[in-house]
Amino acid sequence: MDLNAARMFVAVVQAGSLSAAAMRLDIPLPTLSRRIRELEQSLKVQLLERSARGTRLTDAGTRLYEHASRGIEALVEAEEAVRSDQTRLQGRLRLSLPTAFEPWWDLLAAFQRQYPDIQLSVYTTDRRVDLTQDGIDVALRIGAIVHEAMVARRLLSYRHTLVAAPQLLATLREIRTPDDLDGTPLAAWSRDANIQPIWQLGEQVFRPRTMLTTNDYLQLRARALAGDVIADLPPFLAADPIRHGRLQAVLVEHPMPEQQVSLLYPLHRHPSSIVRAYLDFCQKQAARFLDLLPGRDR
Repeated sequence: MDLNAARMFVAVVQAGSLSAAAMRLDIPLPTLSRRIRELEQSLKVQLLERSARGTRLTDAGTRLYEHASRGIEALVEAEEAVRSDQTRLQGRLRLSLPTAFEPWWDLLAAFQRQYPDIQLSVYTTDRRVDLTQDGIDVALRIGAIVHEAMVARRLLSYRHTLVAAPQLLATLREIRTPDDLDGTPLAAWSRDANIQPIWQLGEQVFRPRTMLTTNDYLQLRARALAGDVIADLPPFLAADPIRHGRLQAVLVEHPMPEQQVSLLYPLHRHPSSIVRAYLDFCQKQAARFLDLLPGRDR
């Protein structure tokens, strides 16, 4: 099999059409079409069904793509590994992070100490960014990942915690069950101001009657520390105040669901050596991150 033709075939599949692949590979469209036809003739099978809307894989094309893409990626990795041994990693890495994800700030600082020639551009937001459209190399995502065009590398999981200041709890009746939260001052995180939050507390679904909803966890923590509300916080924001007695966990026997933390990057964009370095660094640092999460699930 012609290796260059196989690489062109993989590029066509990933680009979605011959014309898009020709632009990406910077070769004439007739040349690309001819090389794909020659590959089909050498294999004596049709690999692509062509139409005005683009190309679609045949069954034979699907099988070839599954094997060829892995082999070509391995060759690219080998090539970049040789190059990275000869030169220091340098360039720009564009990242997306959730807001208030404080432990990752320290991780990024440590990453740049190890790779001082890599410049970071960090975009913090709670909306689901389009990595390709927004020019993001890697996004840190919380929650389940359902996206066919993306690769997700799961790092860890944790649970949010209901917390309140001791001075507030002293004024309330004892809270033993989720129903005991009725009539208490509650605050919750919400991505959309028009959607009422829902808490899954153990086996019970609870709809808090909140006096405050916000998409800013730092605001929730500030109001909880002030003794104004019972709020749900990620454990890395609650751990230190709990450790020093400024906050207390509420309803620990009714745990909230696990939250998955994953790194997300485009499926059809081969990760650069810089992206791979970041992915591997985060994977190694995840264990240290877990140490910040009391009551966490390893």
